[in-house]
Amino acid sequence: MLKVNVKSKPKYLKKGDSILPIAVSSAIQPQNKIIEGIKIFESWGLICKNNNLSTRNWGYLAGTDQVRYKNLHPKSNPSLMAFTNGGWGSARLLGNETEWAKGWFLGFSDITSLLFSRLASGFDGCIHGPMLNSISDEPSWSQKRLKSLLFGEEVPDIQGDSWKKGIAKGPLVVGNLTVASHLIGTNHMPNLSGAILILEDVGEAPYRIDRMLTHWRLAGLLNNLAGICFGKFVDCEDPQNIEAKDSFKLQEILQDRINDINIPVLANLPIGHLKGNAALPLGREALLDANKGLLTIIPAS
Repeated sequence: MLKVNVKSKPKYLKKGDSILPIAVSSAIQPQNKIIEGIKIFESWGLICKNNNLSTRNWGYLAGTDQVRYKNLHPKSNPSLMAFTNGGWGSARLLGNETEWAKGWFLGFSDITSLLFSRLASGFDGCIHGPMLNSISDEPSWSQKRLKSLLFGEEVPDIQGDSWKKGIAKGPLVVGNLTVASHLIGTNHMPNLSGAILILEDVGEAPYRIDRMLTHWRLAGLLNNLAGICFGKFVDCEDPQNIEAKDSFKLQEILQDRINDINIPVLANLPIGHLKGNAALPLGREALLDANKGLLTIIPAS
């Protein structure tokens, strides 16, 4: 079973703790959403250490690799490192020697590569959830859920559609399918044995999702899961073939690629590129009850 180094567990946040905006992916646009996001965290009593990121860009990236690597590994570690946006670029930083520090990491989409790498290195405190540029657009329940996770409070169950009944327990591994697929074969992919895997994506045609999930199957990554869930796959139907009789729909692809795996399966969880992106802690034990369609975060002991 996937294990997380308990020595690396961060303390839950409290008022007065610091938050550092991190820009390691695409160039930041627009800046006003970052400012709105920072104000939400400050309303929780957190103190922003620096938000001067608007002028950083290098082509389509938020600065050169060296600049972004320095932002990712600051000299003084904040309580929370909150990523500003996704796109592309974070995996480029994994080519350098990476020494993760204790603390909380928050992001999703392209940040999947960092969340997975950190988890694979044995570090707890990774949360797949809203970023600084998206949290102001989140509904109140989603903002409250994220705050509860960071401040050590229990969070409600999330509901999905049961595709294959059963009950499973295991640590959560949550991420973007496309980004995670490009970690296969590297030491940045966490051990998935006994895990509950949750995948989401955006803007990928069904045949590409088919290709990626087939890659996961061929690599043996789905063989020893405790359970699997699918979040939202936003804009992942091919508009040119959606009415074609000889074309596969997204749901058909997802079901086909996991149909012969005898584990509980939930789909359509509120996770991913949508307003209402339920925050989930990687490495934390969860209960997947596909009989009731529920995913429960087990309170930490």
